[in-house]
Amino acid sequence: MPKPRMMYYTDARHPLVYMYEPPMRKEEFESTIDELVGTPIEAVMFCLGDGRTVMHDSSAGELWGHNVEKWDHVIFRRAHQNIKSLIEEDNDPLRIICDRAHAKDMLLYPTLLAQLPSGVRGGPGYDIRSSDFRLDNPQLEIGASENISPSYPGLHCADFKHQEVRDERFGIINEVLNNYPVDGFELQLNFWPYYFHPKEIDEGTKTMTNWMEDIYHSVKQGHPDREFVVTIPADMDVCLSRGLDIREWLRRGIVDVLVGQPLQRPDLMDPNGAFLTYDAETLANLRSLVKATSNTDCRVHATVNNSIDSDRLSNAPIEMIRAAAGNFWEQGIDGMYVNWFGSWPYQSEFYESLRELPHPDIMAPKDKHYHVPTAMGIDQEGKLAKQLPADLVVGSPVPIDLTINDDLLLWDSASRVHEVILRFRITSATELDQFGFKLNGMDLPSNLMRKINSMYAMSSPRYRVFGQWFIFKLDKTHWPVKGSNALEISILSRDPVTTPTPSLRDVELETKYLLGKSFHRDFIDADLGPYESRTR
Repeated sequence: MPKPRMMYYTDARHPLVYMYEPPMRKEEFESTIDELVGTPIEAVMFCLGDGRTVMHDSSAGELWGHNVEKWDHVIFRRAHQNIKSLIEEDNDPLRIICDRAHAKDMLLYPTLLAQLPSGVRGGPGYDIRSSDFRLDNPQLEIGASENISPSYPGLHCADFKHQEVRDERFGIINEVLNNYPVDGFELQLNFWPYYFHPKEIDEGTKTMTNWMEDIYHSVKQGHPDREFVVTIPADMDVCLSRGLDIREWLRRGIVDVLVGQPLQRPDLMDPNGAFLTYDAETLANLRSLVKATSNTDCRVHATVNNSIDSDRLSNAPIEMIRAAAGNFWEQGIDGMYVNWFGSWPYQSEFYESLRELPHPDIMAPKDKHYHVPTAMGIDQEGKLAKQLPADLVVGSPVPIDLTINDDLLLWDSASRVHEVILRFRITSATELDQFGFKLNGMDLPSNLMRKINSMYAMSSPRYRVFGQWFIFKLDKTHWPVKGSNALEISILSRDPVTTPTPSLRDVELETKYLLGKSFHRDFIDADLGPYESRTR
């Protein structure tokens, strides 16, 4: 069986059972495979449910919504209706997906979210997607111990020290492996990554490793070509602090693919996060994973997600996808784990971006858009952003790291570089504030800069984010280098009659290319002036 380089994750809910009016038809359920036909995707990672309940005909797991009498969430009710109607018509949802994937020459890997907090039956925090097993057994939660802070984020997560917890998870996995024609199995360990009491991590680590080995052998039982895929925080030290000993798994040879992701924090209640990565830390973590697996049969995949949800963009355009994907390929990874279902129903730009994704050499001389992650709509408090936003105080320059994969000097030698643009947005600033900007130790001169004052607007495209943009069209002397680039932003003088602290909120870099030497930009080049385009 071929080893897939391109994997595509779908949670089976947002672009599927949430969308269609009940009762759902078999061909509607098959659409999650059909819409990927003709793309580079080789393996579909199909989520079994939300982690506590499942969405297929199962004896080992509990059906989503089976225990709900009154629904206070009509979309969750719709999901239950659609799943239940398919099963009642002898159309097991998981079997539909397996058969359709194979009919269209794709591999199918079911995905189990290993962890999610429980609810309280009939009480505050009750989650109508929860299982009876979790609702009826609060003593199996990490927070059941008396010597733990009530603020611990994993308080209501299942404690994997209990055999009952591990057996319930394993039962679902084993049933799927035995009853369905799957090509492997994915265990998602990066969503709510809390598995043990923080004072019991050492013993828990041994327990988790042995449990993982049991799953691996179950995956391989009778099917040595089936693959065990495990999604983890890319930082192996963070993994170890949660009871996940990646190095020991590799030593034992009990995992086939590691999908490295930025650490998933519980304050972003979505397993998909934002994985367009331009920071040195995350990329270094990926390199460490690649190095750790170099003398093993285990492969490393990086996750690329197209969700931006900024004040200007919901989803990343192709230029942002290229920028992030190129950075990932530069780390020596073996493949991509694509998570783009937020753009459903898919349009032409979805397929255009997906087509290029496995080919870093094709993306190299094409336009890219890098941005340093900042506070976004899905992360209103900015907890996921590592560098931005950053307050600007006189005498305290703010350093920003930006990693790019463009070799501008190489493509300039072929006369292919059209333009390099560096942008900064600073909020709570007035026209009297003075700022300084450096790139790799060099001052960026004011003659290369254009300022756009957007201190106030009556309305905004998505969120009301105001500020001043400082835009540099860089000459060759001031181009960034391939790899890590050091930016430095300073406030030189402050408007004396204002009190709000200016804040650096956005940093962006665009690299723009020509198709060939002395070639035009797009079909209509702005430098040619007005141009009457033909419509027929």
